Amino acid sequence: MIASLDGIAGAVFADSLIVEVGGVGYRVFAAPTVLASATVGERIKLFTHHVVREDLQALYGFRNPQELGFFGLLLTVTGVGPKVALGIVGSRPVGDLQLAILSDDLAMLTAVPGVGKKLAARVVLELKEKVAAAGVSAGTTLGGAPAGESEVMAALLALGYSTGEARQASREALSDLSVGSGLEDRVKAALRTLLKG
Repeated sequence: MIASLDGIAGAVFADSLIVEVGGVGYRVFAAPTVLASATVGERIKLFTHHVVREDLQALYGFRNPQELGFFGLLLTVTGVGPKVALGIVGSRPVGDLQLAILSDDLAMLTAVPGVGKKLAARVVLELKEKVAAAGVSAGTTLGGAPAGESEVMAALLALGYSTGEARQASREALSDLSVGSGLEDRVKAALRTLLKG
């Protein structure tokens, strides 16, 4: 499995780029924002998702682990393939997309080409369930964190954030007395904190 590439941009196309690493050129499909930031002849580092099927091998590249994690989460939704998942991830910052899912904001998702109302509703339904399950499965502690904090941390980790980011955002969300006591309210508040930072 190829988890990341650190090399020179050899060529940039409409939907992908070539990353040259040690004399080998890897074709990596990426969002327009990634492609726009790539300059031929300059160094680029991408976190990659490697798809291997009987009829296909493909790499999908992202600027950071959050985008990669969210892409992987989207692939777990019924009916979402790599092309649609890449379109969603590339449409907005990951925090905005996660907040849209937790807030049932279907309009943000249907603005992505290839995502209709039914698919957007399925994404919201299935990913909200995964976030809730991640919070419940965390049990009473996660890395020594108090129970409430560990649920929010587990939800943020499931959405692709690092442990440090999840811990800091969950602490800030829990210290805000205006935030409701439900897991969904606390995760939304933590995501808002991450978007500010």
